[in-house]
Amino acid sequence: MKKVFFLLAALLLGMLPMAAQVSQIVGDWCTVDDKTQEQRSIVHIYKATDGLYYGKITKLLMGDPKEKCLECTGADKDKPIEGLIIIRGFEEKDGKLVGGRVLDPENGKFYYGKIWIENGKLILRGSLDKKGILGRSQTWIKKK
Repeated sequence: MKKVFFLLAALLLGMLPMAAQVSQIVGDWCTVDDKTQEQRSIVHIYKATDGLYYGKITKLLMGDPKEKCLECTGADKDKPIEGLIIIRGFEEKDGKLVGGRVLDPENGKFYYGKIWIENGKLILRGSLDKKGILGRSQTWIKKK
């Protein structure tokens, strides 16, 4: 009986860092331009009532705040970029957010995504394939 208790306790304690990491993802993040390292926008990441995670651009820090997503298709076509949901349908798995899609408002395309925390910064990996091989990563910083 004691062995079962200790095994269960070890499993639960092992899962705490993963759960803590996902809770650190929720909140406001400043996106950073890959080339200039300037902050471009603020994205609010949240857990919705469907149990999945989403992220919305709440403020553009560069350019026209009334700029529209001209390259987007469907319901996002010509919507203002400020207020656009760009992170969609992610689920929590092993301390990361996975299985969702990321919208790039510059080209209107969706990419497969994975999100995690590394050294206090958010890493968003967008890719053409579900495994994340053909893509690139962005590093975002927590909004103060």
